[in-house]
Amino acid sequence: MRKLKFLVSLMTNDNDYQIEQAHAAEDAARKLGVEAQILFAENDAITQSTQILRAIQAPEKDRPDAIIFEPVGATALPQAARAAVNTGIGWAVLNRDAAYIAEIRTSSKVPVFEVSSDQVEVGRIAGRQCAALLPRGGSVLYIQGPSQTTVAKGRETGLHDALPRSIHVSVLRGQWTEESAQRAVRSWLSLSTSRKAIIDLVLSQNDAMAIGARKAFQELPNELERERWLTIPFLGCDGVPKTGQVWVRSGLLTATIHIPPSSGQALEMIFNALQNNQEVPARAFTTASSIPSLEELTPTNA
Repeated sequence: MRKLKFLVSLMTNDNDYQIEQAHAAEDAARKLGVEAQILFAENDAITQSTQILRAIQAPEKDRPDAIIFEPVGATALPQAARAAVNTGIGWAVLNRDAAYIAEIRTSSKVPVFEVSSDQVEVGRIAGRQCAALLPRGGSVLYIQGPSQTTVAKGRETGLHDALPRSIHVSVLRGQWTEESAQRAVRSWLSLSTSRKAIIDLVLSQNDAMAIGARKAFQELPNELERERWLTIPFLGCDGVPKTGQVWVRSGLLTATIHIPPSSGQALEMIFNALQNNQEVPARAFTTASSIPSLEELTPTNA
């Protein structure tokens, strides 16, 4: 029997969660005895689209049996999805709500589906973490990912669902990377308004940006001011075992949210659909959890 081939297209290799996505896909491929080609799009939607279209348009013997990808841009590549399915290539979208999935599934002969975390619930967990740490209320500096992504939107919605009214939020924007958050916080610190701000907690939509924010505060020349910032809680998200969870144990982060990688689950679902004719749902979810647990979080003197 011919060995199945999968293309896994991820956003960037400069992000711990994306690297974990790659490892999870490779582990699943080894376990199932299939080939998995991992491509990174350097956080560029055009690069990602070009990589995927090149695979779809390749000679039949070189085409993947399925494409699993986490979109860089806001659209989740609907035209590429239709081209893939029309060519007989399965299609799985990671961590994104792709509206076209339902329509394509009505006529597709290959598996087409999404696998993601419930991003709104992830945001709610972050809100509960803030509430546990700031029971008397306070102010949060919130570093979000790109505003056009459903991940950032979902986490923001969930946060405000769970956040008590006594906690106020100031927002900065990052690009999911450590460097982007470091730049955003540096720019914010250069504003006169930041000097008057009383912030009780720094919350980032992923662990890399939380560490980037912390590094920006470490650069402050005034020792008293620097120490004040570095003693407040820093919270992240993704909870990758080799980075986010290590940072929590070392004290660099107060808490994170563990989001299991979705790529391995998606690869197994496509494999079972193609190899064993198993029916796949239009959407499947991973389950997120607070690290440490909400009960273990110690309130700060906000």
